[in-house]
Amino acid sequence: MLVSSNRRSFLKQAATVAASAALLPEAWADTMAKKPFFEISLAEWSLHKALFAKKISNLDFPALAKNEFGISTVEYVNQFFKDKAQDQAYLNDLLTRCKDNGIKNHLIMIDGEGSLGEMDKTKRDKAVDNHKKWVECAKTLGCKTIRVNAAYSTGTMEEVAQTAVEGLGSLGEFAKKTGINIIVENHGGYSSNGQWLSGVIKQVGMKNVGTLPDFGNFCIKRGKDGCETSYDRYQGTQELMPFAKGVSAKTYDFDEQGNCVETDYNRILKIVKDSGFRGYAGIEYEGSKLDEYEGIKKTKALLERVATLV
Repeated sequence: MLVSSNRRSFLKQAATVAASAALLPEAWADTMAKKPFFEISLAEWSLHKALFAKKISNLDFPALAKNEFGISTVEYVNQFFKDKAQDQAYLNDLLTRCKDNGIKNHLIMIDGEGSLGEMDKTKRDKAVDNHKKWVECAKTLGCKTIRVNAAYSTGTMEEVAQTAVEGLGSLGEFAKKTGINIIVENHGGYSSNGQWLSGVIKQVGMKNVGTLPDFGNFCIKRGKDGCETSYDRYQGTQELMPFAKGVSAKTYDFDEQGNCVETDYNRILKIVKDSGFRGYAGIEYEGSKLDEYEGIKKTKALLERVATLV
């Protein structure tokens, strides 16, 4: 039987498509295996030395993140634009720079506005009010989240837990109306006790109130020679992950292979992955042996490498 030229061409193309399709599952699986389970963001605190020295400003941060480090999502620190939370002209300028550089704003870390776990109710209410402008600022900038402090207070562990629940709950209710998350980092004191902080968040019981596990901030009590009392970072991270809306990839020093000296990143990122987390890992370099730019680049390389292994 004669086969037309068109039919022969069709059969040849079909065979080629079938052969290519047979390879797709393997190629697709290989691509997915290499894709990190998290996205990388850059915490502004990684550049705090340059910022405090006025070598760069908060307005420079978006372009620097993209052009110097190849990172498209940023995390601000309110200390570097403390009086600008309600300055619309300033915020518009910042937004323009973000747009020009293809930057996504993720969160603002808030310090210096009071503890939401303050024992004195008047001071606690004042702290809640102080944070409201940052909730609104986050909304203006397109951020999803602000990070707050909730454990800086005198009182027993149980007493501060109760006041923290009240303060976080109050701010959480305000923030819920704007779609902003309120998260607490293990940031010293009781908050660096993973069991304590996870217990507080459980008691608050709000979807928009969660945690920001920081891989390196598990010092509960500091002394003149450094940390006197610390909490196990792997246990603490595991306890905080069920409530995490981000993680802080803290680094200080690296060995010759580019591994973080203080934290086993293979182990800790496995904990993060096993929790089901699929959000942002914010680079927060705080070391002194490398300059800030090099420390950020090494942290990014570490995250990208380990993400393919866990």
